[in-house]
Amino acid sequence: MLQTLQADITQLNVDAIVNAANSSLLGGGGVDGAIHRAAGPELLAECRLLNGCRTGEAKITKGYRLKARHIIHTVGPIWNDGKSGEADKLRACYTNSLRLAADAGLQSIAFPCISTGVYLFPADQAAQIAVESVRAFLQTPSSIQTVIFCCFSAADRARYESLLEA
Repeated sequence: MLQTLQADITQLNVDAIVNAANSSLLGGGGVDGAIHRAAGPELLAECRLLNGCRTGEAKITKGYRLKARHIIHTVGPIWNDGKSGEADKLRACYTNSLRLAADAGLQSIAFPCISTGVYLFPADQAAQIAVESVRAFLQTPSSIQTVIFCCFSAADRARYESLLEA
């Protein structure tokens, strides 16, 4: 099941939330900072052991003080001109995050709008890539039953809802 919510991703009761992280995995602004603050200092301690993360890849940690049992950290691409492999890297964020969740036997996962904040990925294109990537992954049987696109704004929620209805 695919669904869209306008909510604070740190408050969701799911098996995993996805963190739109920077390559250090040591916290930052936006959703990354919010997740680190809500999860508590234990998250930072575990992230220090992960040796960062490259763009398009994903790593998993415990959820600590969150309702979510796990956090899957992925590093989205910074938008340049759209001709530097940004779409493929963003697609990899979704696919690699879902693969980690499935490998861990998780059933529910929530994604933020990866790369659309300070990384300036065009929101319409990013949403299209997100929905297509998730739908493609779910064609293969796995433990994943529910995927939530957790949007901060009403505009993002409407964007995802229209894509899911198509």
